[in-house]
Amino acid sequence: MEPPIFVGLDLAWSERNRTGAAIIRNGTLLDVTGELTDDASIEGWLAQYLSPSVSAVIGIDAPLRVPNEHGRRRADHELSLEWGRLGAGAYPANRRLLARNHLVRGEVLVERLSRCFGFVECVPIPHMGKGRYICEAFPHPAHVALFALPRILQYKRKPGRTLATIAAEFARYQQLLGTLEDADPPLRGLGSLLTIDAGQLRGRRLKALEETLDAVTCAYVVWFAWYRGPRYQRIYGSVAEGHILVPSLEPVN
Repeated sequence: MEPPIFVGLDLAWSERNRTGAAIIRNGTLLDVTGELTDDASIEGWLAQYLSPSVSAVIGIDAPLRVPNEHGRRRADHELSLEWGRLGAGAYPANRRLLARNHLVRGEVLVERLSRCFGFVECVPIPHMGKGRYICEAFPHPAHVALFALPRILQYKRKPGRTLATIAAEFARYQQLLGTLEDADPPLRGLGSLLTIDAGQLRGRRLKALEETLDAVTCAYVVWFAWYRGPRYQRIYGSVAEGHILVPSLEPVN
């Protein structure tokens, strides 16, 4: 049987924007891109790696199930209570904010990947499970958890953050990802992705770096979850109501 693959998608809220994607196999980054657009392009990119015998786990940075019309999901509330003081709280997800023509993109994509490739929305991820699973991941709390940070990495463009500050945080992000080469499980093969100078990038090129690094994070989160098992996964919310999976270096009671 072929080794499983672990996929990260930094899913854009609109198909007009770019989605970052990454694949890990055998602890090595197999492929990464920041140029996917609509759901058909995501399906086509994944299909290259999903032969019939391959098991897989996908972690998506986007709400995958949003039953509430207003307010926020239980997952958003629970996660924010625990991680908000570190800057890693969740944005409120509801259908009024996210739906286009009554459809939420994450829900549509999960249904498509289920129909085309047999993925099942599932948390926690089974320990070294043989199936195809899909879950919602969130890079900010994952970074804090995996790297024991006092606060989130501040690489996203927001008011009050200078280009120099953002570039320095990108460099820090890249350095921390590089430390995963010696982690358990490891992540190797990042290569030139770690040497890109964010200070030389602007506009779309800087956004593409953000999307690819976040996709790598999501792929590592599900690789970690599959390898370590349920005791090392914090789950907020539920599959039925919407969920978020955050890795834990220590066993979760």
